[in-house]
Amino acid sequence: MGAEVAILLVARRRWVAIALGALLLGACQAFTDEDSARVDPSDYDAFFLWSGVRPPEALASAKTIYLHAGEVRGDDNGQFVTLRAEPPQLANSQVWLTVRAERLDWQESIYRHVLREVSNWNALNPRFTGLQIDFDARTRGLTDYAMFLRDLRRRLPARYRLSVTGLMDWSAQGDPAALAGLAGTVDEVVIQTYQGKQTIPGYQAYMASLARLPVPFKIGLVEGGEWRAPGSLASNPAFRGYVVFLINR
Repeated sequence: MGAEVAILLVARRRWVAIALGALLLGACQAFTDEDSARVDPSDYDAFFLWSGVRPPEALASAKTIYLHAGEVRGDDNGQFVTLRAEPPQLANSQVWLTVRAERLDWQESIYRHVLREVSNWNALNPRFTGLQIDFDARTRGLTDYAMFLRDLRRRLPARYRLSVTGLMDWSAQGDPAALAGLAGTVDEVVIQTYQGKQTIPGYQAYMASLARLPVPFKIGLVEGGEWRAPGSLASNPAFRGYVVFLINR
């Protein structure tokens, strides 16, 4: 009877050890899966660099950089606030000058300032690409935004490209006519999948609707945020890759 009890105890201990091992392995796998879903700048080659953010090592090998150059703030539609003292000199990257806008009723002084900045940056960067507008246009306000962009495109010399950031909701809820207003005006839309320093929950649900977007697009990711690419994205002919929004964590 004692021998049978001893055998049962040994068997039970082995079962507990196996179960604990399985749990630990599962936990390690779960951590690995979660870790692999986090956006690591070293895995990408295109970046947003906002003023005040320390550039990471990955920026040295970047193919494309969007640089926050200045802002049009909500309390003044006649002043462009410069946030970089001098135009950067980057010989090995495609360079975009990004303007953060809180309003669209620009006075002529702002247009002149922005176009002067574009010209200065172009003179110092052999791979200068164009101008990007970062404006949080509401989906219902896309028609007005498209009108602003058409006017800006008319002012911008044809050799420069025009990019805008956009919300995921544009393709899901945007009026087709309003979306069509972007086509032929902007060269790309960078879709933001984040808010602040976090990925927007439920971003996966918006990805299928990107087929409605009538312009080439990139996906904007936040450094350290969650991202799992849906299979349909790579097969979308308008998809042009990723841009990582760099932050100081």
